[in-house]
Amino acid sequence: MSEEIIQSRQNPRIQAVARLRDRPERESRGLFIAEGLRELGRAFEKKIKIEEVYFCPEMFRGSEAAELVTRCRAERIICCEVGRSAFEKMSGREGPDGLLGVAKTWDCSLAQLKLSSSPLLLVAESVEKPGNLGALLRTADSAGCDALIICDPVTDVFNPNVVRSSQGAVFSVPVAVCSSTEAAAWLRANKIKTLATTPAATKTFWEVDAKTPTALLLGSEKDGLSDFWLKGADEKISIPQAGLSDSLNVSMAAAIVLFEAVRQRRK
Repeated sequence: MSEEIIQSRQNPRIQAVARLRDRPERESRGLFIAEGLRELGRAFEKKIKIEEVYFCPEMFRGSEAAELVTRCRAERIICCEVGRSAFEKMSGREGPDGLLGVAKTWDCSLAQLKLSSSPLLLVAESVEKPGNLGALLRTADSAGCDALIICDPVTDVFNPNVVRSSQGAVFSVPVAVCSSTEAAAWLRANKIKTLATTPAATKTFWEVDAKTPTALLLGSEKDGLSDFWLKGADEKISIPQAGLSDSLNVSMAAAIVLFEAVRQRRK
């Protein structure tokens, strides 16, 4: 446990944490940032390996932040107090709450996924925006998905903005990252039906059976699903649009089709 108080933005430790905002740095060091009371607290609860915690008491918004620091110290996690300027150097947020953890990344291979007897999976291809990927994690968590499979990723799951927008769901939803080819082969091997979302589908999302092992496929914000998935899917489904728009935000579309699957399974 360290008792030093770091004030300088140029301190090597502060700069090393700030560099974790860049993907190559995260990947080379196997570390990422979990910032905020909610996110860090959920990482702690889910037994994520937290290497260090940085805290700025003058930014705390209540007693819970100090209590979390005490709990981390009790678990022998290195905790370091920093000044406001130093904390702002590490933080990527407006109005940070004074808590930031550095945690170890984990295995995101398909091999580590554990499936239920009738799995429900969400497959996202080439999602670009960290906020959307984080929202997909929240949606998958709320729907009780067995896993989120991220194919041909544009942004990585350990991006600080993904962690933030997931509101900690990144720590509870099993995630696999792979190519579309690998995902398709794995789904076939596990006898999981694939339902591809596309405006061109003739069936609506409520007309297909999602009670059996099912993977719901969604594409990028800009282009939707690639031909690889559209041609290879077992069925295609659409979400009817009544207005001028022909598509929804990817996380909203995911919520609609996922919770129809949940409804069917509960019925």
